[in-house]
Amino acid sequence: MKIGYFLSSEEYSPAELIEQARMAEEAGFDGLWISDHFHPWNDEQGQSPFVWSTIGAISQVCELPVTTAVTCPTVRIHPAVIAQAAATSAVLLNGRFRLGIGTGEALNEHILGSVWPTVDVRLEMLEEAVEIMRRLWTEDGFVSHHGKHYTVDTARIYTKPDQPLPIYLSGFGPEATDLAARIGDGYITTAPDADLLRRFRDHGGGDKPAQAGFKVSYAPTAEEGVEQAHRIWANSGLPGELSQVLPSPRHFEQASQLVTKESTAKSVACGPDAKTHLEAFTPYVEAGFDEVYVGNIGPHSVDMMNLYRTEVLPELRLRKEQAHG
Repeated sequence: MKIGYFLSSEEYSPAELIEQARMAEEAGFDGLWISDHFHPWNDEQGQSPFVWSTIGAISQVCELPVTTAVTCPTVRIHPAVIAQAAATSAVLLNGRFRLGIGTGEALNEHILGSVWPTVDVRLEMLEEAVEIMRRLWTEDGFVSHHGKHYTVDTARIYTKPDQPLPIYLSGFGPEATDLAARIGDGYITTAPDADLLRRFRDHGGGDKPAQAGFKVSYAPTAEEGVEQAHRIWANSGLPGELSQVLPSPRHFEQASQLVTKESTAKSVACGPDAKTHLEAFTPYVEAGFDEVYVGNIGPHSVDMMNLYRTEVLPELRLRKEQAHG
């Protein structure tokens, strides 16, 4: 299992994200996730830089592979434009780029005034978007497409990598997981759901890579870690489809009032203890994910990186070696 670092575009400025990417490579992480948002989930998080600019800068400071977790190529930005952005990112990263995509959230995608589609329509749009992007990456000459949701008129991407980009699909429910298995080159999720991972494998995913990610809250004390996790990321505790349908940060702030600090303390690894951080990986290891990405909440990223460099990552790799005999 590979261990990567999760760059949170909602919480950190571009300069901080670039520095975290550099530190992650020095600490020994195997790769990077980076979120793609127009808005943060709440005002306390307070950031939301344009991910494609950030990826370009990251490509100049570290050699780690990068996956978007995840981009929505259907509503806010046309899939032909995402195809060009992803192709340029792959060139800058010398092929070390994977386009993670999903059906998105109203939080980011409603901004142009489009009606937010139902989930079945969003999945349909996503599949058509994948077809368009792959054609633009692989076909010589100009591409035209006249589909149910998108039109492309004699478009050609001139700057693209030698090999077509891998597309990993996000799946938080059975339908999205089935689509990921059928058309994706890999699978992305943020929950250690062994049943959905098994469904991905059984419905066509086979041995395609499966990624998962979560956040921890490093702080000098566990109490401070809980406080900052609850203050900044209480929205992570919201159930069901709320994260897909609420349209603005203030709505997430209102809904997050229902999430208690006690539930945050139970769901997020908080504080400076390496054992607590190691235990947070156990559900993902047991579920069978190939790659797991961990992000930090709050201002203590340097200390978190040091803990992982000296204690957490070496122990995880030792356990992996022992598990494989």
